[in-house]
Amino acid sequence: MAAKPQVRNAPDAGPAPEDREKHPVDETLPPLKMATSGLQHVAAMYAGVVAPPLIVGAAVGLSGTELTFLTGASLFTAGLATFLQTLGVWKIGARLPFVNGVTFAGVAPMLAIVDTTENKADALPVIFGAIIVAGLLGFLAAPWFSRLVRFFPPVVTGTVITLIGVSLLPVAFGWAQGPNPKAEDYGSTTYLSLAGITLVVVLLLRRFTRGFLKQVAVLVGLVIGTLIAIPFGVTDFTPVTEADIVGFPSPFHFGAPQFALAAIISMCVVMLVSMTESTADMLALGEIVDRPADEKTIAAGLRADTLGSAISPLFNGFMCSAFAQNIGLVAMTRIRSRFVVACGGGFLVLMGLSPVAASLISVVPRPVLGGAGVVLFGSVAASGIQTLVKAGLEKDNNVLIVAVSLAVGIIPITKPDFYHAFPETAQIILDSGISTGCVAAVLLNVVFNHLGRRRDDDDVTAPMEPGEEISGHHSAKAAHVH
Repeated sequence: MAAKPQVRNAPDAGPAPEDREKHPVDETLPPLKMATSGLQHVAAMYAGVVAPPLIVGAAVGLSGTELTFLTGASLFTAGLATFLQTLGVWKIGARLPFVNGVTFAGVAPMLAIVDTTENKADALPVIFGAIIVAGLLGFLAAPWFSRLVRFFPPVVTGTVITLIGVSLLPVAFGWAQGPNPKAEDYGSTTYLSLAGITLVVVLLLRRFTRGFLKQVAVLVGLVIGTLIAIPFGVTDFTPVTEADIVGFPSPFHFGAPQFALAAIISMCVVMLVSMTESTADMLALGEIVDRPADEKTIAAGLRADTLGSAISPLFNGFMCSAFAQNIGLVAMTRIRSRFVVACGGGFLVLMGLSPVAASLISVVPRPVLGGAGVVLFGSVAASGIQTLVKAGLEKDNNVLIVAVSLAVGIIPITKPDFYHAFPETAQIILDSGISTGCVAAVLLNVVFNHLGRRRDDDDVTAPMEPGEEISGHHSAKAAHVH
């Protein structure tokens, strides 16, 4: 009995059990590294958080001051939702390095609610009321929704991860072209050059530096890109000079929530889309950080998303969801600590409480963000391809699943008006390539790999030569092997 501890702690037996048990996701980093890595996450998702409130606020007709308030509220609530997701409370929170923020899936239906609201002053209260109901219903449904994880084998998760990256790349390309698509200089050589320079800086730092500097390459690239942009007149410091030092998002600033059935139904559909994308994101991040997301993790993560969404309207925020942008940052830097992202959530809360702090990130020109985004979002797609390599693509059934699902998911990217003839509620789902590709992959996996499957006719043991046909006979397979 006494010899056993000696064998376990022998020099060649590896680290002690308590050391081995600590996963990189649960590690804490030195303060400086924690802060700078957290800032990278904020920089990567800042534009995605502030865009929806700016769009919806402009549609409502808010003044510049009110728009600033609404943006700060979104940053504040994104920070609270990130705390829920990363640190967790009870059975709430995936406890993975996830950043949460305003989901873009809700922008179109919220604009529709604004258009159908007779008194524009009531539009935001109606939107907030619908989000509260959708969030609470989603919270109750999370345990049942999480059971769908059994339908996400590697062939499905790899396809979805790849689609997440591919779907985000157009966002980076749009940023690279400039801040205003309607401006005459949109897509100018100046903007594209700044994006290219930032991309090159990030790549050089990743290639020729080591350790800490290599891990914060994106943040350093954003700083250098911003400095280079100053002589070109692209960097605007006006938001910093005009912002208040302190400002709290007072509860129900735009009025008490109102509950309209049509708006509630619309936001419940958005919540289902958001939960589907969050499930795919959790599966993707679980693969990247080597802690696969099981049913329990997904249920806890969905509770954090939905509860964060239900709480957000209290502080004038919108529906929250996991941000796929930050998965690329985790994949590239390999910094897997959830406490780093929680630190980023702290910065978001501070920005929500201090408009002048929030304005510092907004100084980064959109083309500079675009250059960094190419690396971040491309890393997500690359992670999906890595997962597909392990997905058994020697089987013809899996090849078909990936081929068709990718095609379906890419439709909204290549042909944004493809589903224009469908009802608006259907377009909420169909216009999300991640959601449609995910649903297609799950359904095709069930049809090809579960229903009436014949195990002796779906192997493709080697790539086909031009003109060859897929055959289910053993003789044909033997010919491929030899």
